[in-house]
Amino acid sequence: MNIANKLTILRVLMIPVFLVFLLNPALPYHNWIALSIFTAASLTDMLDGMLARKLDLITNFGKFMDPLADKLLVCAALVALVELGRIAAWMVIIIIAREFVISGYRLVAADSGTVIAAGIWGKLKTIAQILMVALLIADIAAIKLVTEVVIWIAIILTLVSMVEYMVRNRIDMNK
Repeated sequence: MNIANKLTILRVLMIPVFLVFLLNPALPYHNWIALSIFTAASLTDMLDGMLARKLDLITNFGKFMDPLADKLLVCAALVALVELGRIAAWMVIIIIAREFVISGYRLVAADSGTVIAAGIWGKLKTIAQILMVALLIADIAAIKLVTEVVIWIAIILTLVSMVEYMVRNRIDMNK
């Protein structure tokens, strides 16, 4: 178990703690603590990838768990934010559906021995989604318009990245 994989596990373990603060308005400063935990968890994603590449710590566990940890963090946050009334459920369904579709593509590719790397649109989508979640957690009335714009950018990038991924990685459905 190397440092990159430990950071991935830490990110998964941070999710329930993050949710406790986000979903409990009775706790003092709950939004800010939740935002801090979400930000720290998001930064571990960047850090574990950097370490894995720089120190040659890439493992099968990391290839599987790192993207799963990212999806769990963002999806857990989005579902909680729907419950809090900060984002529409249909928007979250689009984001989660995209993740299922791309995961399905990756499974089919892996079955034939192909590993599909994330493209630039997927990376931009991830950045937009993390920024969107952070703004929704902060829930600052003075920047409501900025938050709305970022939500739409994240939704558009989610759809664009899915289409680009599917076109770039066409699967022969007759196999």
